[in-house]
Amino acid sequence: MAPDPNPPPVLRMRGITRTYWRGRLPVPVLRDIDLDVQRGEWAAIIGPSGSGKSTLLNLLGLLDRPDAGSYELAGRDTAKLTDNRRSELRNAAIGFVFQRFNLLGRTSALENVAAPLLYRGMRRGERMDRARQALDEVGLGDRADHDPGELSGGQVQRVAIARALVGGPALLLADEPTGNLDTGSGAEILELFARLHEQGRTIVMITHDPAVAARAGRRLLLDEGRLTPLATERTVPA
Repeated sequence: MAPDPNPPPVLRMRGITRTYWRGRLPVPVLRDIDLDVQRGEWAAIIGPSGSGKSTLLNLLGLLDRPDAGSYELAGRDTAKLTDNRRSELRNAAIGFVFQRFNLLGRTSALENVAAPLLYRGMRRGERMDRARQALDEVGLGDRADHDPGELSGGQVQRVAIARALVGGPALLLADEPTGNLDTGSGAEILELFARLHEQGRTIVMITHDPAVAARAGRRLLLDEGRLTPLATERTVPA
């Protein structure tokens, strides 16, 4: 069968709204968000503190539900899924990269990377093989037996990226991935994301930093709960 010349986007949001409540007072956070991200695209969503970035991240990551609107991820209508099915889709389709890494302390890099595969019922040997491949992909194959306390900040984030990659997700969802790193380590992590993008990975990155967002192929501004495109011209830092 020939490949679909017009494949559906990896994710599609239409009319997404999210409101919180302070007592009886509604606090709109996201207002009528529309977003498509195509396969192989690197999109950065930038916005100031309080703009709704964390709320949008939680919705994209299936950690929360919108009040209104639709969200399709990897061809699945998420509104129709039970909580268990949402968890299964999240584990299969999304690789998370967090600002604070969220690795297990006193646990080897290899075991940290293999951890998400436990939920797939995969045998230990296969889990370890895939984890080693993911560590090789981020340039840390020689650090597989080191725990996070024995690694630099940049290396710890590379382990976290390997963990996000290990399950072959449709989407890499990165939340301020350079926020806890020094300038040099942050630049190395952005270079790694650029290589992953060149390999065809689909990436959505949430950031407050214009220099980080500038590395992406598409930039969008989230402000006062509304999402708007920014100019496609970009300057890549040397």
